[in-house]
Amino acid sequence: MNSCGAEAPRAFQDCPPSVAITQQQLEEFLSLREIEGSCNDWIKGIQRYLLRYLTYVDWKADREKTIQYLTLERGKCNISTYRKKVLQIRKFLMYCGYQWVQGIKPPQEPEIIIKHISPEAIQKTLQIVSLSKESVRYNALILLGATSGLRSEELYQLTPEDIDLNNRTIHVVHNPLQGKTTKTKHSRISFFTIEAQQALSQYLKSNTLSPLFPKGQCIQALKQAPIRVKDLRKYFSQSWDRSCGPTSVKKLLMGHSLRGDIDLSHYNNQSPEELRGIYDKVMDGASSSV
Repeated sequence: MNSCGAEAPRAFQDCPPSVAITQQQLEEFLSLREIEGSCNDWIKGIQRYLLRYLTYVDWKADREKTIQYLTLERGKCNISTYRKKVLQIRKFLMYCGYQWVQGIKPPQEPEIIIKHISPEAIQKTLQIVSLSKESVRYNALILLGATSGLRSEELYQLTPEDIDLNNRTIHVVHNPLQGKTTKTKHSRISFFTIEAQQALSQYLKSNTLSPLFPKGQCIQALKQAPIRVKDLRKYFSQSWDRSCGPTSVKKLLMGHSLRGDIDLSHYNNQSPEELRGIYDKVMDGASSSV
């Protein structure tokens, strides 16, 4: 096996000569990702991966240059990012009909060390954003993310219409036509605490933005904080478990994939009212501070 994971001796026997790849093939491939419901940011990421690759191989499906490119790329990024690049290049070449690419195997996923997010880290972050002129926005973002379990991209996509303030409910919508996507390509609901409700109420009174939490500004606002926006979801998961909340309900609220979960896929069905009741019990009546 070579350095890019290719099983060269068997998989690359009698490969056809390099053939030109067209712009149309690239556009069609990206359009299929859009039809699948992939978010715009991910499609742009795939496009960047493929354009860099195609520039290197001079827009030709060349086996030797492909191996050279993947070998060079391995030293430029972490394993997780490199794996994504290999998978997308492989998928694209398969779409174009080049079977020799089956011999290219991506590396295994690296072992993930889960970051522990403490209540103190949340409080420290709230203190830092309180100094910002947009403190009302970032206070709402942090409390909402920490008590709802939404992914960072889902938070960035939220509009006022997605928030049911009175019922403390978020509608996490998967609708690519509206620029809203979820990782599992399914819509769902989640909830937030009274403290988050108060912060959101204050923010919504003065806010005219849609979406509510602009990605670039939110990332910048937390640059000096001990956590990032994506860590708010980790905090929700960890605090839920510390309160002995049912894992099945946590999966539903956080939008985890239900593949392989027989109970959730075939038996467990909770109404929105029942989910909120469980949520409030776990989150201490939805009144405790993060």
